[in-house]
Amino acid sequence: MRLLVTGGAGFIGANFILYWALNHPHDEIRNMDKLTYAGNLENLASLPPLAKHTFIHADITDSTAVHKAIAGVDVVVHFAAESHVDRSISEPSPFVLTNVVGTHVLLEACVKHKVKRFHHVSTDEVFGSLELNDPRTFNEKTIYNPRSPYAASKAGSDHLVRAYAVTYGLPITITNCSNNFGPYQFPEKLIPLAITNILEGRKVPVYGDGRYVRDWLYVEDHVRAIEMVLEKGKEGETYCVGGLTQDINNLAVIKKILAILGKGEDLTEFVKDRPGHDRRYSMDWTKINKELGWKPQHTFDEWLAKTIEWYREHKEWWTRVKSGAYKDYYEKQYG
Repeated sequence: MRLLVTGGAGFIGANFILYWALNHPHDEIRNMDKLTYAGNLENLASLPPLAKHTFIHADITDSTAVHKAIAGVDVVVHFAAESHVDRSISEPSPFVLTNVVGTHVLLEACVKHKVKRFHHVSTDEVFGSLELNDPRTFNEKTIYNPRSPYAASKAGSDHLVRAYAVTYGLPITITNCSNNFGPYQFPEKLIPLAITNILEGRKVPVYGDGRYVRDWLYVEDHVRAIEMVLEKGKEGETYCVGGLTQDINNLAVIKKILAILGKGEDLTEFVKDRPGHDRRYSMDWTKINKELGWKPQHTFDEWLAKTIEWYREHKEWWTRVKSGAYKDYYEKQYG
């Protein structure tokens, strides 16, 4: 099988490629990535020597490059996206361009080249926000209610994908996942930001009262879910992918990290809340469990500790990422 993976130098995309190359060694992987600040070819340094991996440095909004990359491809797995809510608040235009227009360009090419499956990776943030005492959870039938430019741009891309399935008969699947964590995550998101700041002896910023709840999903569990959807998922269906089965707020997560690293809570620093901050996310992954047999293999506490250990052992990686020096790595490798 021949796959095109968009955003394959990013956090989740790179973990997907590493997993797929190891478990599906006969498949060919084309990796298309713009290499924005969050894209890093060092994430793929541990690819098996014989992996059938080709890197394509291109933007998914570039129609010519996209058509060339998709020609002859069986499956497209679409990770590429602007994904940081804070950045979408300060500068929303790149989110609309990449997440909506870029997805449209990909869909057009998939229809033309008769791709056998277009898998779209989306987020629970399209569903909006739940209150702390709300017993409800998000599922595949939850009405969309995006509350940030990022969430709105992902909601728009979800709707486009479904529209192309209905209008043009494009074989699609969608996964809406909760917050991922694990190796190679750019240190602007909560968990890697907290880990790396603490390792540097810096304070960890905490928005508002810190009682914002997220559903945490270890990245390898997410990758396995996508694998199951590609192999056994029903064409045209959406699957929610979540991690925890009980709520945990951001402040509690930071306290766990501090405890594991043997540091005191004086390293937390409460800062002004961001606009429109969603209070709580909670995912119901019953459908993918019952229909495909997927469930998380990793508990939050166990894999939080392993994630912390990964960042401790890979200080050079995140130091370069924070400094932007990884761009030199790209120039050295590819000119």
